Amino acid sequence: MSPLSTTSVLPAPAPAPAPAPAPAPAATSTSAVSAIDTSAIDTSVSTSRNVPRVLAIAGSDPSGGAGIQADLKSIAASGGYGMAAITALTAQNTRGVSGVHVPPAPFLTAQLNAVSDDISIDAVKIGMLGDEQVITAVRIWLEKVRPGVVVLDPVMVATSGDRLLQESAEAALRALLPLADLITPNLTELGMLLGEPEAGSWFEALEQGKRLAAGTGATVLVKGGHLDGDDCPDALVNTAGQLSADVVVVGGPRIQTRNSHGTGCSLSSAMATVQARVGDWEATLRTVKPWLAEALRTSGQLEVGSGNGPVNHFHHLPSTSLTSTSPTPTGANPGPLLRDGDFAERLRTEAAPHLEAIFGLDFIKGLTDGTLPEKEFAYYLAQDAIYLNGYSRVLARASALAPTESEQLFWARSAQQCLEVESELHRNWLSARTVQTELGPVTKAYVDHLLAASVSGSYAVLVAAVLPCFWLYADVGESLHARYVAAGTPAGHPYAEWLRTYADEDFAAATRKAIGITDAAGLAGSPAEREAMVTAFRQSCRYEVEFFDAPRLHG
Repeated sequence: MSPLSTTSVLPAPAPAPAPAPAPAPAATSTSAVSAIDTSAIDTSVSTSRNVPRVLAIAGSDPSGGAGIQADLKSIAASGGYGMAAITALTAQNTRGVSGVHVPPAPFLTAQLNAVSDDISIDAVKIGMLGDEQVITAVRIWLEKVRPGVVVLDPVMVATSGDRLLQESAEAALRALLPLADLITPNLTELGMLLGEPEAGSWFEALEQGKRLAAGTGATVLVKGGHLDGDDCPDALVNTAGQLSADVVVVGGPRIQTRNSHGTGCSLSSAMATVQARVGDWEATLRTVKPWLAEALRTSGQLEVGSGNGPVNHFHHLPSTSLTSTSPTPTGANPGPLLRDGDFAERLRTEAAPHLEAIFGLDFIKGLTDGTLPEKEFAYYLAQDAIYLNGYSRVLARASALAPTESEQLFWARSAQQCLEVESELHRNWLSARTVQTELGPVTKAYVDHLLAASVSGSYAVLVAAVLPCFWLYADVGESLHARYVAAGTPAGHPYAEWLRTYADEDFAAATRKAIGITDAAGLAGSPAEREAMVTAFRQSCRYEVEFFDAPRLHG
């Protein structure tokens, strides 16, 4: 949506999925989203913590790909401070597990107490527990300390097929489940926890997830990684009304790689860390999933082991391919020597395929020639009003983080303009029609993504995330206006009023300002920060495409 144009009350684009490599399916919901007012989107960041203190309780993997080693890497990669209490020692590598030693449970209790007696713990991730005595020790400690976020990865079987939990301990593990906020089993473990065969389809997996969620009161992350097909969806399941729907599916492409050692450990630790920052499981999953997809996609760069190798937890950090061959002055940022416009040009290249996708949508074609059903247009405008309310708060966060007075004023004015346009939509269009006012899944996904960027602590990443709503909207608006004028402004066109206002010079000027701010932030940032900016920008571009397509799917 044009956040600065008062003459145009056109709706804004919004969401798609997250992973980096190939376009992923949009987030969908398998049950109805409850009705919601525009004021119901909570984009507050006051309860977040920039550097969460995260304790991993799990076994050790000497090869470094799974267990505590993977946990600590994931926590660090997600911006947390990692701590560890060791439950078991394993002898394993990328080819399998050859031995497990479980230290006495009282020593685990000593480790847990030593940490919690001194350090405030924002989140706990629980992995391999080994036997019944260890599980009991963890349960007693959890009941005493009551951490704010508890993620339980019920490690029962390794990716290699090796059993990591004694059968006699399964009942004790089931008793631990209600103390978790999020449970992250693989499909084999999901079936084992329910005493059922492993699900053979995505539908069966979701049904098992519902049963486990209902029986424990926790949110269950159902993972599609072990199923066949090109798609690799994940779903958050909670039947107690704690999510926007009973089942929230986040799609993504399957990454073809043999290196998946420690994927479950890495995912659960990252979820615990980001949840401690964001406070919303859906926003957390939409943040973690693309990071893990890229960790899988780039895993071959590590060249570790001859079997099922580890994922690349720190793919977002600078590598030799990103650094300049020229000498770097002491204290300077490593990386290529960029000039004004260089980073913006890279973002323009990233945006190009998404713009092409937008122009190919039936919604755009119907809006241009006047054949778009009014029901779909009404859905678009109603979702835009909801989106603008959340977007304005994210822009206000950008204003708070901005390093200069000029940028502070720019983002503050943009935030105010969003609210004015939202009000105009209600006053001139939505109030006179019966429209769907509940928060749509695509709108929520986009706002969640922007919220996650707003609490990342990085001004540069945040401005990159909000830029597509300026840039893509401006390009689409200019093109639609040109097509309408070229067609001779046909009489009786139902959307003529909207098409006439698409080419707004004030908004075009604001877009150029936003591009300049983002380019400057990219030039000043480290290579790692630039990569994070590109990832955030790319995700927002995909959400823009999906916002335009959402009326067809949900209107």
